[in-house]
Amino acid sequence: MKYYENILGTIGNTPLVKINKITAGISALVLAKVETFNPGNSIKDRMALKMIEDAEKKGLLKPGYTIIEGTSGNTGMGLAIAACMKGYKCIFTTTDKQSKEKFDTLRAFGAEVIVCPTNVEPEDPRSYYSVSSRLVKEIPRSWKANQYDNLSNTAAHYEQTGPEIWEQTDGKITHFICGVGTGGTICGVGKYLKEKNPAVQVLGIDTYGSVFKKYKETGILDKEEIYPYITEGIGEDFLPQNVDFSMIDYFEKVTDKDAAIMTRRISREEAIFAGNSSGSVMAGVLQMKDRFKKGDVVVVLFHDHGSRYLGKMFNDEWMSDRGFLQESEITAIKLIERHKQHRLVTVSETDTVHSAVAHMKKYGISQVPVTNEAKTEYIGSLNDTEVFMKLIDNPNLGTEKVSAIIQPPFPFVDPKASIKEVSRLITSENRAVLVRDIMGDPHIITRQDIIEAFC
Repeated sequence: MKYYENILGTIGNTPLVKINKITAGISALVLAKVETFNPGNSIKDRMALKMIEDAEKKGLLKPGYTIIEGTSGNTGMGLAIAACMKGYKCIFTTTDKQSKEKFDTLRAFGAEVIVCPTNVEPEDPRSYYSVSSRLVKEIPRSWKANQYDNLSNTAAHYEQTGPEIWEQTDGKITHFICGVGTGGTICGVGKYLKEKNPAVQVLGIDTYGSVFKKYKETGILDKEEIYPYITEGIGEDFLPQNVDFSMIDYFEKVTDKDAAIMTRRISREEAIFAGNSSGSVMAGVLQMKDRFKKGDVVVVLFHDHGSRYLGKMFNDEWMSDRGFLQESEITAIKLIERHKQHRLVTVSETDTVHSAVAHMKKYGISQVPVTNEAKTEYIGSLNDTEVFMKLIDNPNLGTEKVSAIIQPPFPFVDPKASIKEVSRLITSENRAVLVRDIMGDPHIITRQDIIEAFC
């Protein structure tokens, strides 16, 4: 029989998967080290277990202790899994920019989660770093993992991840690319690979609002570089001890928008459900494509799972609110997102003009579809401008039936029609279009919906 004594035995030995469509314009072989195959669905499982085991060996962590850590979610997950098996309690501090899914996942493993503000200095007593440090002083029999400065983090990847990549590529790897947060992964893997072959290039992905790239290039920790950013899992506003800049040959910065868009592309084009930092890495690969030539073997790290970001990068409304949704991705069915829960307001051809106007006023709408008497077909439309002009010309028109002033019906569009297609149909003569949702229910798209999609 083949089985593991517990879930901790399944950590590591994750696969390399070729990237095909996204890297079509790159002549090098690009392989993703897909860390979502770890039990906690992220690379942080490796270093979390290593930190705990090393602390146990040193007598820093004993039965009945509480593990405390500041985490963006994934390290907490790895620690929580190990703690479940080893019998420790967990308290995690995190920032309010992290996805709700991460908080809920940590709590599912019995951890206590304390959410702290993002937009404060690390030294601020409200920061998730400071709160975790305070708690470890206040809570008896507690131990702080301190993933940023605990060198067991780097050691885990030097001992495990690096050798795996070397063996999986048969020693042919030429470039290793990884998002940099705590620095443990890139520096541990980089150290091992460079010992095997000093020519291997280790490339770090940074984000705007983080200090890493400028510090590498100038040796200056520039506070002016620091500002809030959306990308999760990479970048920092201080220098963790696990970041050994001598192991990193170059940093590439990637914007929040490019990272978010690429996160979605990975699942849609490569069928790999990876998270936000993986999007940063792949966007960085495309930005650095001139660095790679035919015959190169480029290994990129996919840090965590897309399920952590269902309410963010994989949510159309969240992406649209931040201006991240590409125009080509905005379709007719997405344009109704803000009002899809409302039934379509209509008037009948047999209603009076006065009652139709009252109906439009009640619902605060300026155009409305007109149905036949049986309400089975859309035979026309009304808009407030035309109705107003006709009432000015003939005040007695209010008692007439809507059929007396009916205008052409609004056209139906395919739910997958692009925003450009929809925009072309909305004119001064035709004020709206209709679309059916997956249940067949009709909804209206107006010029306002188009404007809101772009704003």
